[in-house]
Amino acid sequence: MEGVSVRKIKKICVFCGANSGKDVAFVNAAFHLGEVLGKRKIDLVYGGGKLGLMGCVSTAVAQHERQVLGIIPSAFTVNNLVGETCGKEIKVATMQERLVMMMELSDAFIALPGGFGTLEELFQMISWAQLNIHNKPIGVLNINGFFNGLLSFVDHAVKQEFITPRARKILISATTADELVDKLQAFRFEPDPALSKLKWSPSSSQKEKLDLTLRL
Repeated sequence: MEGVSVRKIKKICVFCGANSGKDVAFVNAAFHLGEVLGKRKIDLVYGGGKLGLMGCVSTAVAQHERQVLGIIPSAFTVNNLVGETCGKEIKVATMQERLVMMMELSDAFIALPGGFGTLEELFQMISWAQLNIHNKPIGVLNINGFFNGLLSFVDHAVKQEFITPRARKILISATTADELVDKLQAFRFEPDPALSKLKWSPSSSQKEKLDLTLRL
């Protein structure tokens, strides 16, 4: 990465499935991602619990003596629904509060294979970056082509002029954990000139503010 400015990433939030998936490669990749984060001295923020890929990545990070923070809605903790969080746990009231806290406490975001919840979190974070709510890098770990269809759809939306080429750059992808973390560190945010004028501070007028639940 010679000649490329590298951003300092201390905490990465990982979105992923509470299931392990059909392919054992997903489990292996989740453990390996946790190992890579641990060796690079990067702490983990995730959705809490120990189910599926979430449990794999959090266990691996903890085994490398890095901090693990699970942010979990209180509803999920009833009857031990998702298992014990590997590390520190913060309980929140809603899914939206959970995602906002993840955004605030993380320096970058990685999505592993998962279902609707993982995709919702991924695209919510992308749309917030597009709106200049944050400028943190976002990537998918494309294990065995899991995200090929999604990436093709995003490129199709660019061709149909629903996503701008500038916004397309927000979503990074790689097939290995080391390559993805390298790309996240090298990411340079390019805000849309029009959207960069939005003000998100509490002092902004009501006309200038948008609810964080907005999706594009």
